[in-house]
This record gives sequence, C-alpha cells and structure tokens, in this order.
Amino acid sequence: MENKSKYRAFFSFLLVFFLSFSGLFASGEGSHSDEFDFSEVMSHHLGDAPIFPLNFGGEKVKEGQPGFDPENHDVFEDHGTRYHYVGGFDMHITKRVTMMWIASFFLLIIFIPAAKLISRDPKKVHNKFTSCVEAAVSYIKENVVDASLDHHGHSYYHYILSLFFFILFCNLFGLIPSVGELTVAASDLLVSFGLYGHTPHALHTFGEIWSGITPTGDIGVTLSLASLTLLIIYGTAFSYQGISFVAHAVPKGVPLPLWPLMWILEFIVTHIARSFALTMRLLANMTAGHVMILALLGFIFMSQSYFIAPISVVSSVLIYFLELLVAFLQAFIFSLLTTVFIGTVMHRH
Repeated sequence: MENKSKYRAFFSFLLVFFLSFSGLFASGEGSHSDEFDFSEVMSHHLGDAPIFPLNFGGEKVKEGQPGFDPENHDVFEDHGTRYHYVGGFDMHITKRVTMMWIASFFLLIIFIPAAKLISRDPKKVHNKFTSCVEAAVSYIKENVVDASLDHHGHSYYHYILSLFFFILFCNLFGLIPSVGELTVAASDLLVSFGLYGHTPHALHTFGEIWSGITPTGDIGVTLSLASLTLLIIYGTAFSYQGISFVAHAVPKGVPLPLWPLMWILEFIVTHIARSFALTMRLLANMTAGHVMILALLGFIFMSQSYFIAPISVVSSVLIYFLELLVAFLQAFIFSLLTTVFIGTVMHRH
C-alpha cells in the first residue's frame, strides 16, 4: 500500500513536472510494477468527480445509517464523517465546474483591463498586451464572423468571441500544469518518502478545485455549448425569415411526396446533427491527446525500464506540442462552424 501511494504520488508529480517543461522524467521507483494501477491514474486525471455537495430535495445519509452506500460515487466527508444524498436533484460542484470557473476568472482579469485601456483611446497603441488582445479579437471578427455572415455579423460578435476564448482557455487550462495538482503532488511525494507527516486536508481540497482537468473533455460541457449554438441557429432563422422558416426549411423544387420527409430532415435532423457533430468533435479531440500522453508516461511505470523512459518522454513531448496546436484549432473550428451554421439559416435556399 505504501509503494502504491508512492507510485501514484511520483507519477502525478512527474506528470506535472513534464507539462511545465522543467526537466526530463525518470522511471518509477520500486520493485513491484503490478502495484501501479494505470486505470486509477487515468481515472484520476481524466474523470470528473464532485468536490462540494449541492443537493435539492434529497436526504442526507451518514455512514452507519440505513441506506448508506460506501460505493456511491458522490460520497463526501464532513469532520471525519462520510455521507451522501439519497434522492433529490444533485447539482454537486465538480472538478470540471471549478476549472471552468478558473478559466472564466482568467478571461475576466485579462479582457476587462484590456477593454478599459482600449476604450480610452481606440486609435492609440497602448502596449503589447492590448495589441495582442486587439489582434486576436480582430482576427476572429474578420476571418470567422464577417467572412461567414458578411454584413450581418455585428450582432454575433459578442457570442462568437466569448465562445472562442472560453473554449480556448478551457482547452489550455487542461494542458497548463495546475497549481493545485503541483502542490498536492509535491506534498504527497514528501509524505510517501517520509519527509513530511501528512498532507493537509485543505491542500487536497485546493488540489481538487484547481485539478488541471480539461473542462472541454466532458460531454456535458461540449453538449451545453453546442446546445447554445442550436438555440441561436433557430433564433436566427425565425428572426430573419419569420414564421415562414417552418415552410422555407425545405429547399425549392422538392417533389410534394418527398416534402414531409425533407421537412423533418431539414428542419429538425440537420440542425441537431450539426450540434451533435460540434459536441463530439471538441470532446474527442480534447480527450484523445490527453489519453495518449498519460498512456506514454504510464509505460515508464508499467515497464520499469530505463530504455522505455526516454522514448516515452520524447513521444509525450511531441504529443503535448500537438495538443497545444489542437487547443487553438478546436476553439477556432467550433467558432467557425457555429458562424457557418448560423449563416445558412439567414436566408432561404
């Protein structure tokens, strides 16, 4: 059990150490490779988990009481007493939610000061910081929104820009080493080697809040973003075409016997399929790279070979750089396809 804790702590520390480009990796310590549980590591770094309880209408069941299930996924602890909720509506705050809050916080502290500086004198070049922000905003406006919506794009600047930067920051925060993961991994490593008594509970909580998990690697997040796009597509269609959009959804020239089938396909299935494609594309791309990096690093600990270590590290570095590119690319593609889908319903085909 002690070696297992050492493997997990050492793996976590090396993973964060690798992501911060502070050095190279070494192979795992110990002699029993079967004690390294790769599935547990994969679940820890990719799977979501509740941090703070939030339940409406449910009953709180404590450990030792009838109905308590120790295998329940949503088990919390309060002053040493474990509990979970039975029934009601769960709205627990999870790791992905807190990472979205962190990403949103950094969006605010970056763009609000930049906007204040630029609004003072829009024609003045204030500094490199505002220049970078203006360049990024201008690029999305000109090459994504205006290129797809022509002179109708002004009404959609706010949504598309918010969508692009939110997805981008969520993608990047899943690649940038988290402060919480780093501090907890370092503390656990000291504890596992007997250099420190125990890891404070507050530090573990901080590690869970800033877990470094990728928010866009969860289908709930990507589906919510795609659902917003779906609502805007229908809202735009009725705004520009009015109630006639219901009939105009079917292209001209369709034979009457095929009209009902085409109406279902064009009015309902097409737009839902587009939203589903947005959901799965972002989810798959932001999950696949992380799985590959974890698998490559896991080879070091499963093989216990110094020959495998440099190969795994070099491969992980290459995948990591590819993931940085994918983070920008997927934010751009999601925003671009959103504007294209919106543009297709502005006028009848």
